[in-house]
Amino acid sequence: MIDLRTLREDPEAVRASQRARGEDEQLVDQLLSADERRRSSVSRADTLRGEQKAFGRQVGKAKGEERDALLVKGKEMAAEVKAAEAEQAAAEQAVTELHRAIPNLVHPDAPAGGEDDYVVLKHVGEPKPFDFEPADHLDLLSKLGGVDMERGAKVSGSRFYFLTGVGALLQLSLLNLAVQQAVANGFQVMITPSLVRPEIMAGTGFLGAHASEIYRLAEDDLYLVGTSEVPLAGYHADEILDLSTGPRRYAGWSSCYRREAGSYGKDTRGIIRVHQFDKVEMFSYCRPEDAEAEHARLLAWEEQMLAKIDVPYRVIDTAAGDLGTSASRKFDCEAWFPSQQAYRELTSTSNCTTFQARRLGIRYRDEDGKPQAAATLNGTLATTRWIVAIVENHQQADGSVVVPEALRPGLGGVEVLEPR
Repeated sequence: MIDLRTLREDPEAVRASQRARGEDEQLVDQLLSADERRRSSVSRADTLRGEQKAFGRQVGKAKGEERDALLVKGKEMAAEVKAAEAEQAAAEQAVTELHRAIPNLVHPDAPAGGEDDYVVLKHVGEPKPFDFEPADHLDLLSKLGGVDMERGAKVSGSRFYFLTGVGALLQLSLLNLAVQQAVANGFQVMITPSLVRPEIMAGTGFLGAHASEIYRLAEDDLYLVGTSEVPLAGYHADEILDLSTGPRRYAGWSSCYRREAGSYGKDTRGIIRVHQFDKVEMFSYCRPEDAEAEHARLLAWEEQMLAKIDVPYRVIDTAAGDLGTSASRKFDCEAWFPSQQAYRELTSTSNCTTFQARRLGIRYRDEDGKPQAAATLNGTLATTRWIVAIVENHQQADGSVVVPEALRPGLGGVEVLEPR
Protein backbone atom coordinates (compact mmCIF):
# COMPACT_ATOMS: atom_id res chain seq x y z
CA MET A 1 0.00 0.00 0.00
CA ILE A 2 1.06 3.58 -0.48
CA ASP A 3 2.05 5.68 2.54
CA LEU A 4 -1.07 7.44 3.84
CA ARG A 5 1.10 10.36 4.96
CA THR A 6 1.97 11.00 1.33
CA LEU A 7 -1.73 10.90 0.47
CA ARG A 8 -2.59 13.45 3.16
CA GLU A 9 0.36 15.77 2.54
CA ASP A 10 0.52 15.61 -1.26
CA PRO A 11 -2.65 14.11 -2.75
CA GLU A 12 -1.85 15.64 -6.15
CA ALA A 13 1.26 13.41 -6.38
CA VAL A 14 -0.99 10.38 -5.94
CA ARG A 15 -3.47 11.71 -8.50
CA ALA A 16 -0.61 12.27 -10.97
CA SER A 17 0.57 8.69 -10.44
CA GLN A 18 -2.93 7.39 -11.10
CA ARG A 19 -3.14 9.44 -14.31
CA ALA A 20 0.27 8.17 -15.43
CA ARG A 21 -0.90 4.59 -14.97
CA GLY A 22 -4.22 5.23 -16.70
CA GLU A 23 -6.01 4.44 -13.44
CA ASP A 24 -8.99 6.14 -11.79
CA GLU A 25 -7.76 9.24 -9.94
CA GLN A 26 -11.14 9.62 -8.22
CA LEU A 27 -9.99 6.81 -5.93
CA VAL A 28 -7.59 9.31 -4.37
CA ASP A 29 -10.38 11.64 -3.23
CA GLN A 30 -12.48 8.69 -2.12
CA LEU A 31 -9.61 7.43 0.02
CA LEU A 32 -9.00 10.91 1.45
CA SER A 33 -12.66 11.15 2.41
CA ALA A 34 -12.67 7.65 3.89
CA ASP A 35 -9.49 8.39 5.84
CA GLU A 36 -11.05 11.53 7.31
CA ARG A 37 -14.20 9.59 8.21
CA ARG A 38 -12.11 6.90 9.88
CA ARG A 39 -10.10 9.38 11.94
CA SER A 40 -13.29 11.14 12.97
CA SER A 41 -14.94 7.85 13.94
CA VAL A 42 -11.88 6.76 15.93
CA SER A 43 -11.89 10.06 17.81
CA ARG A 44 -15.62 9.82 18.53
CA ALA A 45 -15.39 6.20 19.72
CA ASP A 46 -12.41 7.03 21.97
CA THR A 47 -14.25 10.01 23.45
CA LEU A 48 -17.38 7.98 24.15
CA ARG A 49 -15.39 5.16 25.73
CA GLY A 50 -13.65 7.70 27.96
CA GLU A 51 -16.95 9.20 29.00
CA GLN A 52 -18.37 5.73 29.63
CA LYS A 53 -15.42 4.82 31.84
CA ALA A 54 -15.75 8.04 33.88
CA PHE A 55 -19.52 7.50 34.14
CA GLY A 56 -18.92 3.97 35.39
CA ARG A 57 -16.97 5.35 38.35
CA GLN A 58 -19.85 7.72 39.07
CA VAL A 59 -22.34 4.83 39.05
CA GLY A 60 -20.15 2.93 41.46
CA LYS A 61 -20.45 5.69 44.02
CA ALA A 62 -24.24 6.20 43.63
CA LYS A 63 -26.97 4.58 45.72
CA GLY A 64 -30.68 4.02 45.66
CA GLU A 65 -32.82 5.83 43.11
CA GLU A 66 -29.88 7.86 41.87
CA ARG A 67 -28.05 4.66 41.03
CA ASP A 68 -31.09 3.26 39.19
CA ALA A 69 -31.34 6.41 37.07
CA LEU A 70 -27.63 6.32 36.31
CA LEU A 71 -27.86 2.67 35.26
CA VAL A 72 -30.52 3.59 32.70
CA LYS A 73 -28.29 6.32 31.35
CA GLY A 74 -25.40 3.86 31.39
CA LYS A 75 -27.27 1.54 29.06
CA GLU A 76 -27.88 4.43 26.69
CA MET A 77 -24.17 5.29 26.75
CA ALA A 78 -23.26 1.65 26.12
CA ALA A 79 -25.50 1.66 23.06
CA GLU A 80 -23.82 4.85 21.85
CA VAL A 81 -20.37 3.29 22.29
CA LYS A 82 -21.45 0.16 20.45
CA ALA A 83 -22.79 2.23 17.53
CA ALA A 84 -19.62 4.33 17.44
CA GLU A 85 -17.45 1.20 17.39
CA ALA A 86 -19.54 -0.23 14.55
CA GLU A 87 -19.07 3.04 12.65
CA GLN A 88 -15.32 2.87 13.32
CA ALA A 89 -15.13 -0.71 12.03
CA ALA A 90 -17.05 0.22 8.88
CA ALA A 91 -14.80 3.23 8.32
CA GLU A 92 -11.68 1.09 8.83
CA GLN A 93 -12.96 -1.43 6.28
CA ALA A 94 -13.68 1.30 3.73
CA VAL A 95 -10.17 2.72 4.11
CA THR A 96 -8.59 -0.71 3.79
CA GLU A 97 -10.47 -1.52 0.58
CA LEU A 98 -9.72 1.84 -1.05
CA HIS A 99 -6.13 1.84 0.18
CA ARG A 100 -5.50 -1.57 -1.40
CA ALA A 101 -7.14 -0.46 -4.65
CA ILE A 102 -4.50 2.20 -5.34
CA PRO A 103 -1.30 0.88 -6.97
CA ASN A 104 2.20 1.99 -6.04
CA LEU A 105 3.28 5.53 -6.84
CA VAL A 106 5.05 5.76 -10.19
CA HIS A 107 8.68 6.87 -10.03
CA PRO A 108 8.98 10.44 -11.38
CA ASP A 109 11.58 9.33 -13.94
CA ALA A 110 9.47 6.49 -15.38
CA PRO A 111 8.37 7.24 -18.98
CA ALA A 112 4.79 8.31 -19.54
CA GLY A 113 2.42 6.26 -21.69
CA GLY A 114 1.50 2.63 -22.22
CA GLU A 115 3.04 -0.66 -23.34
CA ASP A 116 4.69 0.76 -26.46
CA ASP A 117 6.02 3.94 -24.84
CA TYR A 118 9.10 2.45 -23.16
CA VAL A 119 12.45 4.22 -23.44
CA VAL A 120 15.49 2.28 -24.69
CA LEU A 121 18.36 2.99 -22.31
CA LYS A 122 21.06 1.10 -24.17
CA HIS A 123 21.92 -1.69 -26.62
CA VAL A 124 24.53 -4.35 -25.85
CA GLY A 125 25.91 -6.38 -28.74
CA GLU A 126 24.78 -6.47 -32.35
CA PRO A 127 22.42 -9.02 -33.93
CA LYS A 128 24.48 -11.64 -35.74
CA PRO A 129 24.24 -11.54 -39.55
CA PHE A 130 23.25 -14.97 -40.89
CA ASP A 131 24.06 -16.06 -44.45
CA PHE A 132 21.06 -18.39 -44.25
CA GLU A 133 17.44 -18.07 -43.14
CA PRO A 134 17.54 -18.49 -39.35
CA ALA A 135 15.24 -21.16 -37.96
CA ASP A 136 13.01 -20.50 -34.97
CA HIS A 137 13.66 -22.10 -31.61
CA LEU A 138 10.98 -24.79 -31.95
CA ASP A 139 12.43 -26.15 -35.21
CA LEU A 140 15.92 -26.07 -33.74
CA LEU A 141 15.00 -27.72 -30.43
CA SER A 142 12.86 -30.34 -32.16
CA LYS A 143 15.77 -31.37 -34.42
CA LEU A 144 18.09 -31.40 -31.42
CA GLY A 145 15.69 -33.65 -29.47
CA GLY A 146 15.30 -30.90 -26.86
CA VAL A 147 11.52 -30.40 -26.66
CA ASP A 148 8.30 -32.34 -27.18
CA MET A 149 5.30 -30.04 -27.60
CA GLU A 150 2.93 -32.69 -28.94
CA ARG A 151 3.18 -34.91 -25.89
CA GLY A 152 3.11 -31.89 -23.60
CA ALA A 153 -0.28 -30.99 -25.09
CA LYS A 154 -1.42 -34.62 -24.89
CA VAL A 155 -0.60 -34.82 -21.20
CA SER A 156 -1.50 -31.32 -19.99
CA GLY A 157 -3.10 -29.30 -22.79
CA SER A 158 -1.97 -26.42 -24.96
CA ARG A 159 1.07 -24.37 -23.94
CA PHE A 160 2.57 -27.23 -21.96
CA TYR A 161 5.66 -29.13 -23.09
CA PHE A 162 8.37 -31.58 -22.16
CA LEU A 163 11.98 -30.40 -22.18
CA THR A 164 13.85 -33.50 -23.25
CA GLY A 165 17.49 -34.47 -23.54
CA VAL A 166 19.65 -31.46 -24.36
CA GLY A 167 16.70 -29.12 -23.77
CA ALA A 168 16.45 -30.26 -20.17
CA LEU A 169 20.22 -30.12 -19.75
CA LEU A 170 20.34 -26.60 -21.20
CA GLN A 171 17.78 -25.41 -18.67
CA LEU A 172 19.50 -27.08 -15.73
CA SER A 173 22.86 -25.69 -16.80
CA LEU A 174 21.38 -22.21 -17.21
CA LEU A 175 19.57 -22.14 -13.87
CA ASN A 176 22.55 -23.61 -12.02
CA LEU A 177 24.73 -20.92 -13.57
CA ALA A 178 22.27 -18.32 -12.28
CA VAL A 179 22.39 -19.84 -8.80
CA GLN A 180 26.20 -19.85 -8.82
CA GLN A 181 26.25 -16.18 -9.77
CA ALA A 182 23.71 -15.32 -7.09
CA VAL A 183 25.74 -17.10 -4.40
CA ALA A 184 28.92 -15.34 -5.56
CA ASN A 185 27.13 -12.01 -5.06
CA GLY A 186 25.92 -12.77 -1.55
CA PHE A 187 22.41 -14.07 -2.18
CA GLN A 188 20.93 -16.85 -0.06
CA VAL A 189 19.54 -19.54 -2.34
CA MET A 190 15.99 -20.72 -1.69
CA ILE A 191 13.82 -23.39 -3.31
CA THR A 192 10.40 -21.92 -2.68
CA PRO A 193 6.85 -23.30 -2.32
CA SER A 194 4.72 -23.30 -5.47
CA LEU A 195 1.50 -22.71 -3.51
CA VAL A 196 0.78 -19.71 -1.30
CA ARG A 197 -2.07 -18.47 0.86
CA PRO A 198 -4.40 -15.69 -0.36
CA GLU A 199 -3.01 -13.07 2.02
CA ILE A 200 0.51 -13.61 0.65
CA MET A 201 -0.62 -13.40 -2.97
CA ALA A 202 -2.67 -10.29 -2.19
CA GLY A 203 0.19 -8.81 -0.20
CA THR A 204 2.48 -8.81 -3.20
CA GLY A 205 -0.14 -7.06 -5.33
CA PHE A 206 -1.01 -9.88 -7.72
CA LEU A 207 -4.70 -10.22 -6.88
CA GLY A 208 -5.70 -6.92 -8.43
CA ALA A 209 -5.49 -6.26 -12.15
CA HIS A 210 -3.52 -9.47 -12.73
CA ALA A 211 -5.75 -11.87 -10.81
CA SER A 212 -6.93 -13.51 -14.05
CA GLU A 213 -3.35 -14.66 -14.68
CA ILE A 214 -3.23 -16.79 -11.54
CA TYR A 215 -4.19 -20.42 -11.03
CA ARG A 216 -6.29 -20.92 -7.88
CA LEU A 217 -7.04 -24.15 -6.06
CA ALA A 218 -10.48 -23.26 -4.76
CA GLU A 219 -10.93 -26.32 -2.55
CA ASP A 220 -7.73 -25.53 -0.64
CA ASP A 221 -7.88 -21.73 -1.00
CA LEU A 222 -4.31 -21.64 -2.31
CA TYR A 223 -2.71 -20.03 -5.34
CA LEU A 224 -0.02 -21.33 -7.68
CA VAL A 225 2.78 -18.77 -7.91
CA GLY A 226 3.74 -17.10 -11.17
CA THR A 227 7.11 -16.12 -9.73
CA SER A 228 9.09 -16.91 -6.58
CA GLU A 229 8.85 -13.19 -5.82
CA VAL A 230 5.57 -14.07 -4.09
CA PRO A 231 6.81 -16.65 -1.55
CA LEU A 232 10.05 -14.70 -1.06
CA ALA A 233 8.05 -11.56 -0.21
CA GLY A 234 5.91 -13.60 2.16
CA TYR A 235 8.94 -15.22 3.81
CA HIS A 236 9.37 -12.29 6.21
CA ALA A 237 5.72 -11.23 6.50
CA ASP A 238 4.89 -9.69 9.90
CA GLU A 239 8.57 -9.58 10.89
CA ILE A 240 11.06 -6.88 11.81
CA LEU A 241 14.31 -7.36 9.88
CA ASP A 242 17.82 -6.34 10.83
CA LEU A 243 18.97 -4.24 7.87
CA SER A 244 21.74 -2.47 9.78
CA THR A 245 24.44 -4.11 7.65
CA GLY A 246 22.70 -3.58 4.31
CA PRO A 247 20.10 -5.30 2.11
CA ARG A 248 18.98 -8.85 2.72
CA ARG A 249 19.05 -10.79 -0.55
CA TYR A 250 17.51 -14.11 -1.62
CA ALA A 251 17.58 -16.04 -4.89
CA GLY A 252 14.53 -18.26 -5.36
CA TRP A 253 14.43 -21.25 -7.72
CA SER A 254 10.86 -22.21 -8.54
CA SER A 255 8.48 -23.56 -11.10
CA CYS A 256 6.12 -20.78 -12.16
CA TYR A 257 2.53 -21.06 -13.37
CA ARG A 258 0.57 -18.51 -15.40
CA ARG A 259 -2.83 -18.84 -17.00
CA GLU A 260 -1.88 -16.41 -19.80
CA ALA A 261 -5.47 -15.21 -19.81
CA GLY A 262 -6.17 -12.82 -22.66
CA SER A 263 -3.06 -13.86 -24.57
CA TYR A 264 -4.67 -16.38 -26.90
CA GLY A 265 -3.18 -16.12 -30.35
CA LYS A 266 0.07 -14.60 -29.04
CA ASP A 267 3.28 -16.63 -29.10
CA THR A 268 1.41 -19.90 -29.34
CA ARG A 269 4.37 -21.56 -31.06
CA GLY A 270 7.07 -23.07 -28.89
CA ILE A 271 8.06 -22.14 -25.36
CA ILE A 272 7.97 -18.34 -25.40
CA ARG A 273 4.61 -17.88 -23.65
CA VAL A 274 3.62 -20.99 -21.72
CA HIS A 275 1.66 -22.01 -18.64
CA GLN A 276 4.62 -23.45 -16.71
CA PHE A 277 8.30 -22.58 -16.68
CA ASP A 278 11.24 -22.50 -14.29
CA LYS A 279 12.99 -19.41 -13.02
CA VAL A 280 15.67 -18.11 -10.68
CA GLU A 281 14.50 -14.83 -9.16
CA MET A 282 16.46 -12.32 -7.11
CA PHE A 283 14.65 -10.65 -4.22
CA SER A 284 15.94 -7.89 -1.93
CA TYR A 285 14.78 -6.28 1.29
CA CYS A 286 16.40 -2.94 2.06
CA ARG A 287 15.89 0.47 3.63
CA PRO A 288 13.77 2.76 1.44
CA GLU A 289 16.64 5.21 0.96
CA ASP A 290 18.78 2.38 -0.46
CA ALA A 291 16.15 1.09 -2.91
CA GLU A 292 17.24 2.97 -6.05
CA ALA A 293 20.87 1.92 -5.65
CA GLU A 294 19.74 -1.66 -5.06
CA HIS A 295 17.59 -1.48 -8.19
CA ALA A 296 20.67 -0.52 -10.22
CA ARG A 297 22.60 -3.44 -8.70
CA LEU A 298 19.87 -5.94 -9.62
CA LEU A 299 19.91 -4.69 -13.20
CA ALA A 300 23.70 -5.00 -13.30
CA TRP A 301 23.50 -8.59 -12.06
CA GLU A 302 20.94 -9.40 -14.76
CA GLU A 303 23.28 -7.99 -17.39
CA GLN A 304 26.16 -9.96 -15.90
CA MET A 305 24.13 -13.12 -16.39
CA LEU A 306 23.10 -12.16 -19.95
CA ALA A 307 26.76 -11.68 -20.88
CA LYS A 308 27.36 -15.34 -20.04
CA ILE A 309 25.00 -16.53 -22.77
CA ASP A 310 26.43 -14.09 -25.32
CA VAL A 311 23.26 -12.75 -26.92
CA PRO A 312 22.51 -9.19 -28.13
CA TYR A 313 20.07 -7.35 -25.89
CA ARG A 314 18.71 -3.95 -24.98
CA VAL A 315 17.63 -2.41 -21.68
CA ILE A 316 14.33 -0.54 -21.55
CA ASP A 317 12.69 1.71 -18.97
CA THR A 318 9.08 0.54 -18.79
CA ALA A 319 6.37 3.18 -19.20
CA ALA A 320 4.10 4.03 -16.29
CA GLY A 321 1.00 2.54 -17.91
CA ASP A 322 2.71 -0.83 -18.30
CA LEU A 323 3.91 -1.19 -14.71
CA GLY A 324 2.55 -3.88 -12.43
CA THR A 325 0.52 -2.88 -9.39
CA SER A 326 3.46 -3.07 -6.99
CA ALA A 327 6.20 -1.57 -9.15
CA SER A 328 7.26 2.05 -8.90
CA ARG A 329 9.78 1.57 -11.72
CA LYS A 330 10.80 -1.39 -13.87
CA PHE A 331 13.71 -2.09 -16.21
CA ASP A 332 13.51 -4.94 -18.76
CA CYS A 333 16.34 -6.64 -20.61
CA GLU A 334 15.15 -7.79 -24.02
CA ALA A 335 17.20 -10.20 -26.12
CA TRP A 336 17.25 -10.31 -29.91
CA PHE A 337 15.17 -13.17 -31.39
CA PRO A 338 16.44 -13.73 -34.96
CA SER A 339 13.35 -15.66 -36.07
CA GLN A 340 11.12 -12.72 -35.15
CA GLN A 341 13.58 -9.96 -36.02
CA ALA A 342 12.59 -8.37 -32.72
CA TYR A 343 13.70 -7.87 -29.14
CA ARG A 344 11.78 -9.88 -26.56
CA GLU A 345 11.86 -9.73 -22.76
CA LEU A 346 14.21 -12.09 -20.92
CA THR A 347 14.49 -10.29 -17.59
CA SER A 348 12.77 -7.58 -15.60
CA THR A 349 13.67 -5.90 -12.34
CA SER A 350 11.20 -3.86 -10.29
CA ASN A 351 11.57 -1.43 -7.43
CA CYS A 352 8.44 -1.91 -5.32
CA THR A 353 9.52 0.66 -2.69
CA THR A 354 7.54 0.08 0.54
CA PHE A 355 4.33 -0.98 -1.23
CA GLN A 356 4.54 -4.75 -0.65
CA ALA A 357 6.12 -4.42 2.78
CA ARG A 358 3.24 -2.28 4.04
CA ARG A 359 0.73 -4.89 2.91
CA LEU A 360 2.75 -7.75 4.41
CA GLY A 361 3.89 -6.05 7.63
CA ILE A 362 7.62 -6.24 6.84
CA ARG A 363 9.62 -3.69 8.81
CA TYR A 364 13.08 -2.73 10.06
CA ARG A 365 14.24 -0.46 12.87
CA ASP A 366 15.53 2.99 12.02
CA GLU A 367 18.36 4.82 13.83
CA ASP A 368 15.96 5.68 16.66
CA GLY A 369 14.84 2.07 17.03
CA LYS A 370 11.40 2.75 15.59
CA PRO A 371 9.87 0.15 13.20
CA GLN A 372 9.55 1.42 9.62
CA ALA A 373 8.29 -0.21 6.40
CA ALA A 374 11.10 -1.84 4.41
CA ALA A 375 11.51 -1.62 0.64
CA THR A 376 11.35 -4.71 -1.59
CA LEU A 377 12.81 -5.29 -5.05
CA ASN A 378 12.90 -8.22 -7.45
CA GLY A 379 14.75 -9.21 -10.60
CA THR A 380 14.88 -12.18 -12.98
CA LEU A 381 18.20 -14.01 -13.22
CA ALA A 382 17.24 -16.78 -15.68
CA THR A 383 14.12 -18.49 -17.02
CA THR A 384 13.12 -21.21 -19.46
CA ARG A 385 12.55 -18.53 -22.13
CA TRP A 386 16.29 -17.88 -22.23
CA ILE A 387 16.67 -21.16 -24.11
CA VAL A 388 14.88 -19.52 -27.05
CA ALA A 389 17.45 -16.73 -27.26
CA ILE A 390 20.36 -19.14 -26.80
CA VAL A 391 19.50 -21.59 -29.58
CA GLU A 392 18.32 -18.94 -32.06
CA ASN A 393 21.35 -16.68 -31.68
CA HIS A 394 23.91 -19.51 -31.66
CA GLN A 395 22.45 -21.63 -34.47
CA GLN A 396 24.43 -22.71 -37.51
CA ALA A 397 23.33 -23.41 -41.09
CA ASP A 398 23.11 -27.18 -40.55
CA GLY A 399 20.75 -26.78 -37.59
CA SER A 400 23.44 -27.32 -34.98
CA VAL A 401 23.80 -24.91 -32.04
CA VAL A 402 27.03 -23.65 -30.50
CA VAL A 403 26.80 -23.87 -26.70
CA PRO A 404 27.89 -20.68 -24.91
CA GLU A 405 31.10 -21.42 -23.04
CA ALA A 406 29.62 -20.74 -19.60
CA LEU A 407 26.92 -23.40 -20.15
CA ARG A 408 29.21 -26.17 -21.40
CA PRO A 409 30.06 -27.68 -17.98
CA GLY A 410 26.37 -28.41 -17.45
CA LEU A 411 26.26 -30.31 -20.75
CA GLY A 412 29.29 -32.46 -20.08
CA GLY A 413 31.65 -30.13 -21.90
CA VAL A 414 29.77 -30.37 -25.23
CA GLU A 415 30.63 -27.39 -27.45
CA VAL A 416 28.11 -27.95 -30.26
CA LEU A 417 24.67 -29.53 -30.12
CA GLU A 418 24.10 -31.57 -33.27
CA PRO A 419 20.72 -32.39 -34.85
CA ARG A 420 19.68 -35.98 -34.22
